[in-house]
Amino acid sequence: MDEATIQIPATTANLGPGYDCLGVALQIYNRVTIRRGGDAPMDSMTTAAAGEFFSRASRSPFPFVCEITGDVPRSRGLGSSVTVRLGILQGLNELCGRPLDTQQLFEICAQLEGHPDNAAPAAFGGFTVAGGKKVAQFEVAPELQFVLLIPDFEVSTPDARRVLRSQIDHAKAVANCGNACRITAAFASRNYEALRGSFGDHLHQPHRLALVPFLNDVIEAAENAGALGGFLSGSGSTICCVTLQKADQVADAMLAASKQQNARTIITTADNRGAHVH
Repeated sequence: MDEATIQIPATTANLGPGYDCLGVALQIYNRVTIRRGGDAPMDSMTTAAAGEFFSRASRSPFPFVCEITGDVPRSRGLGSSVTVRLGILQGLNELCGRPLDTQQLFEICAQLEGHPDNAAPAAFGGFTVAGGKKVAQFEVAPELQFVLLIPDFEVSTPDARRVLRSQIDHAKAVANCGNACRITAAFASRNYEALRGSFGDHLHQPHRLALVPFLNDVIEAAENAGALGGFLSGSGSTICCVTLQKADQVADAMLAASKQQNARTIITTADNRGAHVH
């Protein structure tokens, strides 16, 4: 095989209190095409992913070119870097006859990312709970809709991590654990009404308000319009709200509350398949 195209879903991670653990794959996609041969220069992300693949797969490196297309915006908290890394890893895996399985590709991607919350849903699809190399995955019903407000500015993950505190109050940590467990139970049981009131977070969102100052106003407006709740998608700048009804009204309310002239909204549902050959 000389060419492979991989379709990788966007992801929304953290879901508020599930910092670096919880994530959902969405039906928004990038496609990564890998072709043998060529001598085009590669960026550091591509070089690192390829190097890890060839090492873990015990295959001799070969030249290739990489083409990326699709609809996942960069540096908006929707897992764009994972779509690139996982696309390269799975594309090379296809060209080499699939020496690695999905779990191994996920592990490499999570290692390159530094955390597994986006890599897990992108690899396996659905709602995932990731801790180290262990992943629990649950399919998400199509009636649960994800309403995304995507502002017209980027937030880099390193910048968003620099604003976090090194310590957290014990009671706030307990509250986060409780909310993350409620979210997991709601997705596992498909009792999505139980998500209402469960997205409260003390670990990262309060400290990232300086980066996305309209976050709380947007979530409040969405809830008033019928949403179950909302959260900062990954490290932002996208805000994600989930709803079982009135998705269009929720989107309109979020956009109005943001007061961002060039922001846009997307209404989508979960992708339960994960990355695959396109």
